[in-house]
Amino acid sequence: MIPTFSSGSDSESTDRASWLTAAFGEPAAALLDGCCAGPPVNSLRDWADSGAMALTGRPGGPPFAAPGAPAGVLRLALEAIAALGRARTGQRIRLPGTELLGERAAIAGLSRRGPWSPGGAFRILPAADGWVGISLARQDDVELVPALIENSIGTDVWATLEHWASGRRASDVADRAQLVGVPAAAVATTPLRLPDEQSAHRSASTGFGPSPVLIQQGGPRRHRRRRPLVVDLTSLWAGPLCARLLSLSGAHVVKVESPHRLDGARFGPPDFYDLLHAGHASVSLDLASPTGVAALRRLVESADAVLEASRPRALRHLGIDAEKAVAAGTVWTSITAYGRTGPWANRVGFGDDVAAGAGLIVWTEHGPLPCGDALADPLAGVHAAAATTAALAGDRGCLIDVSMRDVAAFAAQGPAEPHAVRQGPDDHWWVETEHGAFPVRQPRARRAPRRAAESGADTEHVLARWCP
Repeated sequence: MIPTFSSGSDSESTDRASWLTAAFGEPAAALLDGCCAGPPVNSLRDWADSGAMALTGRPGGPPFAAPGAPAGVLRLALEAIAALGRARTGQRIRLPGTELLGERAAIAGLSRRGPWSPGGAFRILPAADGWVGISLARQDDVELVPALIENSIGTDVWATLEHWASGRRASDVADRAQLVGVPAAAVATTPLRLPDEQSAHRSASTGFGPSPVLIQQGGPRRHRRRRPLVVDLTSLWAGPLCARLLSLSGAHVVKVESPHRLDGARFGPPDFYDLLHAGHASVSLDLASPTGVAALRRLVESADAVLEASRPRALRHLGIDAEKAVAAGTVWTSITAYGRTGPWANRVGFGDDVAAGAGLIVWTEHGPLPCGDALADPLAGVHAAAATTAALAGDRGCLIDVSMRDVAAFAAQGPAEPHAVRQGPDDHWWVETEHGAFPVRQPRARRAPRRAAESGADTEHVLARWCP
């Protein structure tokens, strides 16, 4: 049975930028006034144009529309970033568009391959009462499978997992996987009402309805630079994308890494890493040494905004407390799989499994398929950047708690516009609606203006300037 989703429309999609004004009040409303004026968002056309639709489906089969409006809400968030950045700098802000959703796949040469993700590290498996998505993106994840199933694995780890999961409830499979540290989620069938304790906790924490982020106000801003200093402690995709959009909006971004734990994206396609980090200063600090920890603390104290994507306890053991920094006037943006509060605060997740857990997947007669390429990552990164840009326009610090799953569920609300997908005589796929036909574009990538800095290339200069 294919689940049905709550009704939605393009006009409702157009209102989905209102969470920013609900969270940040009249100052944000004034700055955003008119930024989304003009033609309504055509979410299905945005999806087809983004490259993500071409990544959704089975090899050789037709591409599929996503539920809700993931490309549409992404475009609205980008428009908000540009409007807020223009208000702060007085200059036009040039940002990428919906092609953000497909450019990692374009650089890596990926294509749709359901039920696996385009990259092959994630798969949706049948469980006794539904479906469960599991990611084996790291070698460590594969090595944890024997502990997960409490048995040895054969030559095909996915066949072993499929057999094991088929006799268990989806939620039990996900709980067991999370217990041993493997990213997994029961596939949600209703994005608006995720039936679990974490969703209940997050929903109770906001007083203005569904939101992709939670905001906690702090003390008066201690730094109000025209070109804000953003300290980026994140890695992989969502956090660095947030940092990149802030940089394009006029911020000075400093990326911090440990020489013992470099950003894992450095070991992937160089062009993708460059796209996210070109023009950012790079600092390397040994966080196993008192000197390195002291330097990080000083850098955090100097920042207008801090971006991090670790579980809260990871920084607390270094003596860095987000809540205290916010009370002192820092804008602190935290991007995690399920949010930094609630019973699932310490769960792990990557873009594909988190999206599946949010219901941002495609339902077919033969079961669910992954939607796009790690879709929760770019969606979370863009929404984090929108919230951070709005906060930097205000006069108080704040804690911006971005849950990748909440963002994905927010984007998945409502069905796709009625349509048909057909293959043209040129073998290209087309989407036909009552408003006309448009092509399904292949993923494409921008080119970075320059190479990203080597790790630690700017350590001496940055510490001398910002941490005297």
